[in-house]
Amino acid sequence: MIQRIQSVFFLLTGAFFGGEFATSFASSSQSASGIFNDQVFNLYDHIGLQIMAVLGIVLSIVAIFLFKNRGRQIKIGYLLTTLSILLPVAAILIFTGQSDQIEVTDINDSLGLYLPLGMIISSMLAVRFIKKDEQLVQSMDRLR
Repeated sequence: MIQRIQSVFFLLTGAFFGGEFATSFASSSQSASGIFNDQVFNLYDHIGLQIMAVLGIVLSIVAIFLFKNRGRQIKIGYLLTTLSILLPVAAILIFTGQSDQIEVTDINDSLGLYLPLGMIISSMLAVRFIKKDEQLVQSMDRLR
């Protein structure tokens, strides 16, 4: 019973981080200099965004295998939540930092900008169920 649903949520978090590689943050109808030279703004436009996504995938996988150390799993869950918040914030900062170079007026947001919501929800649910398991173990220890 212990440690099954958290693993699913950590796996979902890793899948959402991996999904960032397949989707884009924004797209435009015409190419421009800077981040929209290929008409899309995605992880491949900045190395920092790629590092954050790979770090999120690796931490999610590591958290799955740390099932014996629930305290460390909770810390990694909070770190994944923080990373999930920082990824779109960094993407928006990169976009606004290069907005003076972009002459495109038709910019549409894409799925990649909304995937971090799934990351945040799944990592927080994992932390919630880890805490429930910790309470269950503590209550069982009191009964002994």
